Order: sequence, then C-alpha cells, then structure tokens
Amino acid sequence: MEIMKQFVVFGLGRFGESIAVTLHSMGHEVLAVDKDEDKVQAVSEKITHAVQADATDENALHTLGIRNFDVAVVAIGQDIQSSTLITLLCKEAGVKYVLAKAQNELHSKLLYKIGADKVVLPEMDMGVRIAQSLVSTNILDYIQLTPHYRLVELQAIDVWNNRSLRDLDIRARYGINVMAVKRGDDINISPSGEDIIHNGDILVVLGSTEDIERFQESSDAGKRRK
Repeated sequence: MEIMKQFVVFGLGRFGESIAVTLHSMGHEVLAVDKDEDKVQAVSEKITHAVQADATDENALHTLGIRNFDVAVVAIGQDIQSSTLITLLCKEAGVKYVLAKAQNELHSKLLYKIGADKVVLPEMDMGVRIAQSLVSTNILDYIQLTPHYRLVELQAIDVWNNRSLRDLDIRARYGINVMAVKRGDDINISPSGEDIIHNGDILVVLGSTEDIERFQESSDAGKRRK
C-alpha cells in the first residue's frame, strides 16, 4: 500500500496547478501557495489546502510549516530570482526532496548548485518529445535517464515480425539492451534471445543516446524497405 505523502507546491500556473491537482487525486495531501488570490481560489476546492502568500518571505514559509512536508515543488519558472530563493529556503528548512522548474539550462544548473534534488524543463522536454515523434514514428515514449542514456519505448516494425531477439541481434549490433517486451496487457520483463517479436509488440530498450539513435535510423530504414 502506498504511503500518503505531504506535498507543497509553489506557483499555480498551468504546470503547478496540474501537479497539485494530480497529486491530490492520487490520494496525497497537497498545500498550494501563490501570491495571486484568484489562482488560489481557483484551485482551493481541488486540493487539500491553498493559501495566498509570498513564498520568498522566510517568515511566511516558517508559518506554513514547510519543514513538515515530504516534497516541495517549486513550479515558478519565469521568475528566476523567486524560484531560486524558494528552492534555497526549502532546502535550508529541511525539506527532504525539492523539485524545481527551470526556465533554461543556466537556471537549471543554478538550481542544482543550491541544492535542488531534481530540476525539470517542461517546455524543452515536451519540445524534444514532439520532435522525436515527428521524426521517428515508431518511438512511443522515452525517458532521458541522464544526458547520455535513454529508456525508450519502440513500436515493433513489420520487418521484425516473427523474428527472435537473437535473430535481430540488437545488443551485439547496436549496444542497447531490450529490457522488456509489451504485448497487449502482458509484459515480459526479462526477454530471452529466443523470444519472438510480433507486429504490435512494444520494445522497451535502454542504451546511450547515440546507440539508440543509430538503432532508430536502422528501424526507420527497415520501415521504408517493407
């Protein structure tokens, strides 16, 4: 059974509101904080509690008792000074895990320097995902694990149909690992070389960005040859 956590979300733009409402719908306690009273009122009935406050004020944060929260989400991306200060204050207050939204790569580096546990660039991440989907139609989704490694879901192409993983020789030829094969509602989390790939299967592969792109180019070429 999942243990209910307490989250505090700073900033009620589209990003912050979406996180706050989703976390609450998952059964967690959520406090949302924003300087804009209208935004606070708009979300107040969708989450546990919402307050109007200036989160850059250390006394205000102390009054909110943020040290009692498991996770803080700093969803203020445009105001770099505010997001940086709130992130720093949260860490100094003892919040165990702070996720912050960055405006750009430089902002991201700064947030990590002052102690953010995780930094996201939603607009950039979404742009990369959309670009990938436009170029490579059989990439369903991917997670950038590090700057150099990805976990990717690939739709099997016709030329792979009824061929074994050993026959496709993905690891030896491309240096990537097939972590799982999904077929409908079933998932094989430890596929062997003897497992056969069929149309409609989804391969979950792990590898370096360079190797996965090389593999993707090969699969795209296979689609064109079918």
